Amino acid sequence: MSERRSINRPAGPRGPMGPAMGRPVEKAKDFKGTVKRLVEYMKPQKIKFIAVFILAVLSTVFNIVGPKIMGKATTKLGEGILARYMRIIQIQMAIQKKMPPQVIAKLKNSPIPSIDYDYIGRILLILIGLYIISASFNFLMAYIMSSVSQEMVFKMRSEVKDKLDRLPLKYFDSRTHGEILSRVTNDMDNIATTLQQSLTQLITSVVTIIGILVMMISISPIMTLIALFTLPASGILTAVIAKKSQKYFAQQQKIIGELNGHVEEMFTGHKIVKAFGREEDSIETFKEINERLYEVGWKAQFMSGFIMPALNFVNNVGYVLICVVGGIFVAKRKIQIGDIQAFIQYMRQFTQPIVQTANIANIIQSTVASAERVFEVLDEPEEVPDKENPMVIENPKGEVKFEHVKFSYKDDQPLMEDINIHVKPGQMIAIVGPTGAGKTTLVNLLMRFYDVKGGRITVDGVDIRDMKREDLRKMFGMVLQDTWLFSGTIKDNIAYGKEGATDEEIIRAAKAAHADHFIRTLPDGYNTVINEEASNISQGQKQLLTIARAFLADPEILILDEATSNVDTRTEVLIQRAMANLMKGRTSFVIAHRLSTIRDADLILVMNHGTIIEQGTHQELLAKGGFYAELYNSQFAR
Repeated sequence: MSERRSINRPAGPRGPMGPAMGRPVEKAKDFKGTVKRLVEYMKPQKIKFIAVFILAVLSTVFNIVGPKIMGKATTKLGEGILARYMRIIQIQMAIQKKMPPQVIAKLKNSPIPSIDYDYIGRILLILIGLYIISASFNFLMAYIMSSVSQEMVFKMRSEVKDKLDRLPLKYFDSRTHGEILSRVTNDMDNIATTLQQSLTQLITSVVTIIGILVMMISISPIMTLIALFTLPASGILTAVIAKKSQKYFAQQQKIIGELNGHVEEMFTGHKIVKAFGREEDSIETFKEINERLYEVGWKAQFMSGFIMPALNFVNNVGYVLICVVGGIFVAKRKIQIGDIQAFIQYMRQFTQPIVQTANIANIIQSTVASAERVFEVLDEPEEVPDKENPMVIENPKGEVKFEHVKFSYKDDQPLMEDINIHVKPGQMIAIVGPTGAGKTTLVNLLMRFYDVKGGRITVDGVDIRDMKREDLRKMFGMVLQDTWLFSGTIKDNIAYGKEGATDEEIIRAAKAAHADHFIRTLPDGYNTVINEEASNISQGQKQLLTIARAFLADPEILILDEATSNVDTRTEVLIQRAMANLMKGRTSFVIAHRLSTIRDADLILVMNHGTIIEQGTHQELLAKGGFYAELYNSQFAR
């Protein structure tokens, strides 16, 4: 469940101005340090970044100049209309004052002032040109920025993938798969989105604020001061509402996670819920969580949705004041009528980039936090590197020795103190013991998934630390209790055991594992595609395919971890016979809970609390009447 929640984090509600105001923002622990590292990744693209910055500035400037130029057209249109009305008023006044007929006739016959449509047309053409240029710069900026962000994230993602390949097994054992996937997918996507969108928006928003402020001052400093008085009111109002809404959003995110967890549990255990008749309890629990989510959700949305009407009210008060003062200035001929129109346009545009900048600041904080999580992966200590001149075993025989091996997962909690084992070539070694005894740890040490803390492990007399991990692991074949199959054909899954395997070799391995019969009964035989969750074949069939994979690999040393636990008794007997043939002449380590399967082992190691407490053959250990005999008799007493 924890994995799913890590990957699918609820997006949360969004307010009318983009990201919901008042939502809790994830913050980085070392903001400055993480930003510096991000900048290092950006340096190879610095020329493109400069180009993006210049294009963003030019695009914004051309956009800002538009209302001022449009104001000139409005002024010219207003002057023409005013002149025509003035002529009509002059004639009416002359008639009312009973002026001489010749004066009235002269006024009527004189040309009526016309609107300068040529001038207005030129202004409109200039505006169209400006907006086309602005849009072109904007398009070019987006195009460059998308390539920059993807190249940068491609590099980071590649580094993370390479790093994960070099990390020790300890790292993966101590973290959920969901947490690791979240850093590789969600956090990377967050960085890419911010670089591609938010960074350019931040540049354009800042340039827009500065540009609009300059244009407003150029029209009227007094009107600009009046307009700026509304900003503190808007800011205080937004801060108060955001503070109140934040706690509701925090509760909402928490309850969404709780609801997702409940739904996932109920669907995962659907059969169990049905079998025990607990549907009503499940529904009641869902209703209770859903009710709490409703109560918190509507409050969060209401508080978030209340911001825009409140800001509009403050802004409208500002518009009224500007219109009154502007009208007085026009009457006194201090400014032109088109300037009022331009000023109001600027005023309407002014608050939007301010809100955008505030939202982008939150997004950048979240992005830096994502980058920090990615850098944490890159900073993890790696596996001890292989030696520069590693030893290679040309013809491995399979002799394995554990000499005074010491090991612990945590320094203050020793697990193995003094393990000594001598396995001769071709022997079958069974490892038994209760859960947590250290059976799998022994195998992990043998394959160098973990390195010993003391002593040494040798294969054919060569310390495995003197070999390359890749060469060491090529000698081993593993069949685990937890089957692993990937999305692909059955043929591809079996062929995973050997690079370049032929169809004949794949079929021979499947027959040896007694998997050929069930494969041929499938609609597409060996070309049957296993789906993503491998749910279109049974658990036992999955086990047979992994065993066939091991047959195909034909390794020098076999490791079988409860390899037949998921097959029926008849198939288990057949596989045991096939494995007996496979293990002839090969060293094999068999971890078993069903002691009936390891009676013929050459050596049985009985482990408990990380220590080998007994060793010998099946008959020898039964004769001793110790831990193994007690374990064996407890299984068959039933």
